[in-house]
This record gives sequence, structure tokens and C-alpha cells, in this order.
Amino acid sequence: MDVARTIAEYRKLRAGLAEPVGLVPTMGYLHEGHLSLVRAARERSASVVASIFVNPSQFGPTEDLAAYPRDLDRDLSRLEEEGVAVVFVPEVDEIYPKGYDTWVTVEELTTRLEGASRPTHFRGVATIVAKLFNIVEPQIAVFGQKDAQQALVIDRMARDLGFDIELVISPTVREPDGLAMSSRNVYLEPDERHSATVLRRSLTLAESLYMNGERSAESIRLQMQKVIASEPLVDPLYVSIADVATLQEMETVDRKALVSLAAQVGKARLIDNIVLPPGESLL
Repeated sequence: MDVARTIAEYRKLRAGLAEPVGLVPTMGYLHEGHLSLVRAARERSASVVASIFVNPSQFGPTEDLAAYPRDLDRDLSRLEEEGVAVVFVPEVDEIYPKGYDTWVTVEELTTRLEGASRPTHFRGVATIVAKLFNIVEPQIAVFGQKDAQQALVIDRMARDLGFDIELVISPTVREPDGLAMSSRNVYLEPDERHSATVLRRSLTLAESLYMNGERSAESIRLQMQKVIASEPLVDPLYVSIADVATLQEMETVDRKALVSLAAQVGKARLIDNIVLPPGESLL
């Protein structure tokens, strides 16, 4: 496995990679969810490239950039075990050199859900992913469904800018108790960790209500909110049932819907989601 720390180093390595190339962008501190993305890329690609970059442009001024967990040596070891060909590990000034002033903005999809309270977040996401697409030159890129809005934004960006890249959305990987795996789970105290499982329980309730014939989005939202309210350590930020194509809130669940939520649990901002009807793909 090779490690490239500059764009120039990566491009020298890129010339020798067997095609097709699959990309797995990460911010490091890898867990089983990340590794599942690597495996999905490996199934579809001759060469897998992973990136590790804690992207400052997707963090707001009061968010956890400085505290975001990092363990590069462990990450590199795990990626080598998974058969990754190249890991791209740039410094911030390699991606955003002095005077950097070019950004990629996806308009409508980024105004809702995560974007409503994090107005610069998806500008940072779209910009770094566009740069990685240009630098890495993959034919395939793999993202996780846990970050569903991010995946939808990247899909829109890739289609609008004409990137000839297949996007693969891999299922959310969960802990045995149902909590979605996240690097930020390390922030949780034991009692908070237990309480955080209510997020999955609320999504399971939404799926059960739908399967039993409920189609009122407001009714499903209200019942999800009641479940979340049973855990005082969990501060819900939003509960959404939105059209998966536009992320506009729905009145009636009569087409494919993204059921998503966010909550503050101690120091951790956690997100999770499902798609209705069950079994439907996000994209």
C-alpha cells in the first residue's frame, strides 16, 4: 500500500493503478462503517484509493474541528489490511493553498435538514469531493447512507458538473444495539451512549407505522418525537420525512421518502435515517 501526501505524489502513483479505480473519501478515525465502504469499493474496482482528510471547510466556527478524533497510524494499518492500493493523506494547505477562493455550491438541497443549521457545511463537502474526484480520477466512488443528505448533494453535484463516476451508496452499519456507527460516538458518556439508541428505535417505529398502513407524515413524525422525548439526555434537532428527490417535507408518504433525524447527545451531534418504502435505495 502506498501513501501519497501531495497531489503530485498521488498522480505519479495513479498512472500505475489498475482500472477501474474506486474511491472511498473519509475523515479518518476509521470504524467498521468506513471499512464496509472499502469492501464495497473493492468488490467493484481493481484498485481502491482511500482518502483521509479532516476537511476544515465543512466545519462551522463552533463545531468540533480541533477535537475531531484522529489516529492516522491505526487508520493506515486497517486500510492496508483491507487491500487498499493508495491512501491520499494531504495537509490542509495542499488542498486549500494560500489564496484559495473557489467553492462548489449545490443550492436547493443544502438549505434543509443539516444545511438549515449548518449553512456552510455542504459547500465544504461539495468542494472537497469535487477536488477529490479531479485528483483521484476514480470511475467509482462509495459513500455511506448514514450521511444521506450528503450523498444526495454529491449525486446532484456530480450530475450537474458532468462527472463520469458511478456513485455507490452503502448501507448504514450499526452497533449491535442499533446505534449507527460514527466517529463521533467516542464523545458519548456511557449513559448518553445508552440513551442514543432511541434514535434507531424512533426510525424503527416509523417503518412499522408505514408497514401497518400509516401514510400521514405528520402522524409518523409526532410518534417518532414522542419516542425520542422519552430519553431526556437526547435533544432532538429535527425529525424529517422528506421527498428523497427534493428533501421537501411531505404531508403524505405516497412516494419514496427519506426519514431522517438529528440530535445532540452530550458533546455528540448524531444523525440517522431510513428510506421508505423499506428496501428502496437512496438514489
